[in-house]
Amino acid sequence: MRDNLDTAGMAGEIVATCRVMMSTGLVVGTWGNVSRRCSPESFQITPSGVPYSELLLEDLVVVDLQTGSCSGRLRPSTEAPLHAAIYRMRPDVGAIVHTHSPYAAVFAVNRAEIPPLMEEMAQLVGGIVRVARYAASGSAELAEGAVAALQDGAAVLLANHGLVGVGRTLKDALTVCQVVEKSAQVFLWARLSGTPHLLGEQEVLELRRGFLQNYGQPGTNARQ
Repeated sequence: MRDNLDTAGMAGEIVATCRVMMSTGLVVGTWGNVSRRCSPESFQITPSGVPYSELLLEDLVVVDLQTGSCSGRLRPSTEAPLHAAIYRMRPDVGAIVHTHSPYAAVFAVNRAEIPPLMEEMAQLVGGIVRVARYAASGSAELAEGAVAALQDGAAVLLANHGLVGVGRTLKDALTVCQVVEKSAQVFLWARLSGTPHLLGEQEVLELRRGFLQNYGQPGTNARQ
């Protein structure tokens, strides 16, 4: 009974995250996807092709991390292999948010990294957002490229596609996507209006360390 309650709670958080993505312009239509780790061996993910405005708790699909087998009445997102690959490589990741936000997409189309130009990006993301090599959506090649480019970071751009943010919680992963999108917007405008001054490697390390050690309240899960 407890497991059912936990799964329902996770599903509610996923649906709520999808609503925020849609209302804030991080996605349009049915593009993008959201997942959350259910256990060491499984994760729950949004279904393929269901509009976020119509998404129900029972529409979400549980996927086995190793076999890819599914439990649910609908097919999972076509990017389920991408999510599975990240969860397998990163046991610290508890949630993944994949967006098609416009400013981050500019960098994905240009196949250009987003540098740590603002303090909040250095604190939350911890450095450069790299670009994974291009591969077709839903393919094993896309998953492999994303994992290789993500490494131990919090975000990765998928060439000609979109942005993936990861975190311990759905709130963390969504915030990563929001901060990267804002940073992409600021960087583009800064280049149009002048010469951006980027944060140095040591400055990024200090900001990240300070954030991890001092941000939020003791005993909370506010920190990435």
